[in-house]
Amino acid sequence: MANEFWLSDQQWAAIEPHLPTNQPGARRVDDRRVISGIIHVLKSGCRWRDLPEVYGPRTTVYNRWHRWSQRRFWQGLFEALHKVSPDDAHCIDSTSAKAHRSSAGGKGGH
Repeated sequence: MANEFWLSDQQWAAIEPHLPTNQPGARRVDDRRVISGIIHVLKSGCRWRDLPEVYGPRTTVYNRWHRWSQRRFWQGLFEALHKVSPDDAHCIDSTSAKAHRSSAGGKGGH
């Protein structure tokens, strides 16, 4: 993987000041790698356990996503990203499911 980061340098510079500092841990995994791992899972739909190793330990990536979600941390990041690129649509997850071509008709009836 030539470039494993999902965010551009400009986007990263916008959100970096909003990241928590002085967090506990023996060796903290780089926040940019972790956020890129979170984005990878949410965009690709893969399971956390299938996360490529380039993003760091999958338990670390999941735990940070879970902890930051509980603290409603993501809203501040989205607002910071919106200021940098207001024309881009920012969403954390989008799911769609294709319906079978005959799903419009009900069973029996007209």
